[in-house]
Amino acid sequence: MDTLTTILGQNIVFLNVITDRFQEGGFLGMTLVFLCLILGIFFTIKAFSNLKSNLPTFTKYKKLINQVVLLGLVISFLNSLLGLIQAFDSLEATGGADPAIVAGGLKVTLLSPLFGLLVFVLGYTATFILSWMRKTDLEEAK
Repeated sequence: MDTLTTILGQNIVFLNVITDRFQEGGFLGMTLVFLCLILGIFFTIKAFSNLKSNLPTFTKYKKLINQVVLLGLVISFLNSLLGLIQAFDSLEATGGADPAIVAGGLKVTLLSPLFGLLVFVLGYTATFILSWMRKTDLEEAK
């Protein structure tokens, strides 16, 4: 029983950390990247369900996956650049800041591209696996 309580407690702490990082990265930008992740998962499921269908349908879903995860990556970098511009505006207005505060701000600025890269890698990995599975199916059919 103690082990289950420990595991559940660790999961709750992990989810709290993820939620905090999500909010630190900028709510709007991170939400848009998250929506790209959800769309990528949806299109991946559709592509897996159409794995044995005709080639144009399968290719359409692969392209949609690649485009939506690339959009997520671009949005994450845009979000990061907007955050940097705001930070530099604040530094300019105040005339400088403590290096520890600047380092903390840079850390927060990198959260969005990190999440965008994660979405991008997951999407491209899915299309790689889909292509490999489709190629294997076509070779077996010969």
